[in-house]
Amino acid sequence: MGYMKYKGYTGSVEYSPEDGCLFGKVQGLHGTLISYEGESVEDIQKDFEGAIDDYLVSCSERGIEPAKPFSGRLNLRMPSELHAAIAMAASSAGTTINDFITRSLYSAVQAQRPQ
Repeated sequence: MGYMKYKGYTGSVEYSPEDGCLFGKVQGLHGTLISYEGESVEDIQKDFEGAIDDYLVSCSERGIEPAKPFSGRLNLRMPSELHAAIAMAASSAGTTINDFITRSLYSAVQAQRPQ
C-alpha cells in the first residue's frame, strides 16, 4: 500500500485486481469517510485532491470544522509490568511517561524508514 499527502491529509493507495483500478481513503478520520479512485497514479492523485477540496468546501458551507486526521491522542493498553518499567525508565531519564513513550515511538518509526 502507498500513501499520498495533500493539505495535511494522508490518503491510502491500493489496487483492486477485480476492478482494475486504484482506490483509497483518507486515513485517521473518525466518523468521516473520504474515498477516491482512479485508473492511473495521475488519476487517483487528482481524485484524492479533489475529494479533499470538496470536503473542505462542504464543511465551510455548512459552518462546521473539518475533521482533523490523527488528533495526537492515543489510548494504549499494555501489561502492568511494562507500564511500571516505562514509568521507572521515564523517571530515570528525568521526563514524563508521555514524553518517554513519544520519543521511543519516534525513534522506532525513524528506524523503519528507508534510508
